[in-house]
Amino acid sequence: MCSLLRGEEMCLAQLFLQSGSAYDCINELGELGLVEFRDLNPGVNAFQRKHVNEIKKCEEMERILEVKKADISLPEGDVNPVAPLPKHVMAIMEQLQRLEVELGEVTRNKEKLQRNLLELTEYTHMLRTTRNFVQRTSEVSVFISGLIQRTKIEAFERMLWRVCKGYTILSYAEVEEYLEDPDTGEPTKSVVFLISYWGDQIGQKVKKICDCYHCHLYPYPSSNEERTDVVEGLRTRIQDLHTVLHRTDDYLKQVLMKASESVYTWVIQVKKMKAIYFILNLCSFDVTNKCLIAEVWCPVNDIPTLRRALEEGSRKSGATVPSFVNRIPTNDTPPTLIRTNKFTSGFQNIVDAYGVGNYREVNPAPFTIITFPFLFAVMFGDLGHGVIMALFALWMVLYENNRKLKNTRNEIWNTFFEGRYIILMMGLFSIYTGLIYNDCFSKSLNIFGSGWSVKAMFEAKVWKDADIRGNRVLTLDPNVTGVFRGPYPLGIDPIWNLASNRLTFLNSYKMKMSVILGVIHMSFGVILSTYNYLHFRKKHSLYLVFLPELLFLLCLFGYLVFMIFYKWLVFTAKDSRLAPSILIHFINMFLMQAPTLHRLGMYRVRFDFADEFLHQAIHTIEYCLGCVSNTASYLRLWALSLAHAQLSEVLWTMVMRVGLRMDTSLGVFFLVPVFGLFAVLTVSILLVMEGLSAFLHALRLHWVEFQNKFYSGTGVKFCPFSFSLLPSSFEHDGLL
Repeated sequence: MCSLLRGEEMCLAQLFLQSGSAYDCINELGELGLVEFRDLNPGVNAFQRKHVNEIKKCEEMERILEVKKADISLPEGDVNPVAPLPKHVMAIMEQLQRLEVELGEVTRNKEKLQRNLLELTEYTHMLRTTRNFVQRTSEVSVFISGLIQRTKIEAFERMLWRVCKGYTILSYAEVEEYLEDPDTGEPTKSVVFLISYWGDQIGQKVKKICDCYHCHLYPYPSSNEERTDVVEGLRTRIQDLHTVLHRTDDYLKQVLMKASESVYTWVIQVKKMKAIYFILNLCSFDVTNKCLIAEVWCPVNDIPTLRRALEEGSRKSGATVPSFVNRIPTNDTPPTLIRTNKFTSGFQNIVDAYGVGNYREVNPAPFTIITFPFLFAVMFGDLGHGVIMALFALWMVLYENNRKLKNTRNEIWNTFFEGRYIILMMGLFSIYTGLIYNDCFSKSLNIFGSGWSVKAMFEAKVWKDADIRGNRVLTLDPNVTGVFRGPYPLGIDPIWNLASNRLTFLNSYKMKMSVILGVIHMSFGVILSTYNYLHFRKKHSLYLVFLPELLFLLCLFGYLVFMIFYKWLVFTAKDSRLAPSILIHFINMFLMQAPTLHRLGMYRVRFDFADEFLHQAIHTIEYCLGCVSNTASYLRLWALSLAHAQLSEVLWTMVMRVGLRMDTSLGVFFLVPVFGLFAVLTVSILLVMEGLSAFLHALRLHWVEFQNKFYSGTGVKFCPFSFSLLPSSFEHDGLL
């Protein structure tokens, strides 16, 4: 918890690595992910560093691994092979090169066979289609036949007419089947043509035009007997090619299946090896060129683990002199490391999206775990919608280890899956606020019985039968004994769901609730700033910044909250007409305080240090104006809560109530599609769209109204050298 609240304490350390054991030591550090390396050769070009040749070999192996893109199955479990030793690199390189040559030959042979099959298929279509053409032009003995793409036939016909001056006869017909384009591999429509011409010069022109339009020309038989023989021969050759292609595919699958057994291991090993050499290029040599020196940022608590990792690396390499670590003092600001787990990582990402915290600054994430879903639920409060959201998130949590759910290319789904715990918390809090609002799909639940009684109005003879017949709307008087028997035990009384002034009551209630929650939230942010002042030994800021900020906030908006509670507790139903207007009272009070604020600004002019005065003056103006705007910003809790409730009520009234009002025998069958439409609209509009809107507004309240009271977010994130952070999966590499 201490790490999550303030981050890990970091230190700068020097690693002294022996040349023979440096590779193994870096490998051990990469498996653990403890340290962040600093570049000790900033002035050296990337192509002039020591291990540039080894990196080129790794890139060559990565290029070869790109060949295995198709039909590669992922391993059943998580595979994490260790990085290969430098002496084993040549063996892996030779295996990859042999596999590349074998796959290249098989692929080229397959492409050649497919091209031959396409040519024979086109030749067959040409012979079948031109049979009718020959009957009309049998007196002509010279032909050129072939296929052309359908999009080029009109331009091809015009060119023949212009160049050959009418000494040609063009006949063409479209092929019914789609034929594969040998260049693009996409199915295209082709046209069979037959050109009859007079003279050798005209024939040469026709052939040149065919070459320009990339026509596929085929010899034309001179007689029907020759045509029949050619068609039979083509049929036999096509069957043979299909057989050969089938065997070629089987052999290619066998080669790929054999390669898939080790390709995943190779991909990870090559990436680890490349990463190790990249880190070695960041190190510098000592004067004897026998020892590498590296500088790393490391958590103080992980120093013993770092020493054990260096000892293990030296032991594996068989080095006689062990590698060691030495802490060094520095004035540089360390990076920020906040350890998270699968539950807290989502909330930490929300904070980091605003900005990475400064080193050892108070982290808002522990408080965001509670306040973020709570503020979301205030805007989204509905028992039914909260149950649906919580069940959906619970399903993702229970199946979080399912590889099909984790390894998908759908970015929208990945966003939902990564934030499954945030959605679960938002759903649970929405259930709570739904109970407080007594709202379930826009309907109230009468669990404990209403605290209001209509019977007492008749017993006191305030209402009579004539009043009920003559008025559509009657008002319950809480001053009459027995009408109001006490507040509802949990949440809002269900009788308000039937009241005509329900919206007016909820407006007043939710608006005051939004102001109360906003002032509490902002005050808590101001109080958290004291932890930063005490940790960074800025005690003067406690008196010159914290106390004035808290005093200003509580004297104005804290007093506003006090007036809200005072009005609720002091004034009863009997004297409610005498209750003052909080808004008018607060405006008058604020106007009276305006000269005091002006005198406060004049007092600060007397300080001599100009920079500090300018900074504090800007901060004072920004804070005072920000408190007003921030408090008003919390009214979005009221606005979105009412909008969500009204949308839910409109959806129930216009869709579900229509199906429930049918009292005929067909009403049951009509209710099924109506309920389906109601469910689809509920999920798409109220859960997805309204949920996204409430999420974004809760995000803004945390970033702008809460975090800016104590959180600067201008730090640098700790990026350890870790093999687990490498994009080693096939999905990230694009190998699938």
